[in-house]
This record gives sequence, structure tokens and C-alpha cells, in this order.
Amino acid sequence: MSRAFVKEDDHEQEPEFRLPDPDSPYYAEAAAWALIQGADEGDSRSAELATGYDWGDSALTAQVEEILQRAEAEGEDRVAQLARRYLRAAKRG
Repeated sequence: MSRAFVKEDDHEQEPEFRLPDPDSPYYAEAAAWALIQGADEGDSRSAELATGYDWGDSALTAQVEEILQRAEAEGEDRVAQLARRYLRAAKRG
């Protein structure tokens, strides 16, 4: 493999997703936010690994719809854009 593709000096920290206990009634909402955050940071895979949900998982549709409504009401265009993308992916899956 070319040395151009090997990260020898990775100064970037892995993203940290603060999630409640998976048994918490708030876990699904926190997981949905983590997936949106991961997508915004260009690291959906880390968010998927942290939450146990894949991008577009239909199990989080209700939570992402709530995020979308709140983002549109508050003028958070980027969050709304990512929420729409998630919901499109959920429909395809």
C-alpha cells in the first residue's frame, strides 16, 4: 500500500458520543442525534458503531422526524438537511 494512504500521525481524536444507557427511555433520541452529529462531522460510521444503529434505520424514524420539525422551527438548516437525508434513507431501506 502506498504510504500516501497510511495515517501514521493521526492527531484527530475519535468522535465521542455521549449516550445514555441503552435501556434508558432517552436512548433512541440520543442515538438519532448522534447519527445526525456523525453525519455532520463526516463520520457516520463512528456514530453507527457507537449507537448500534445504521444510518437510515427505520427504528429511529420517529425521533428523526422530531429532530427535523425542531430544526425547521429553529432555523437549523444543516440539521434539517441531514434529518431529511436520514428519512429518505429509511424509506429506501
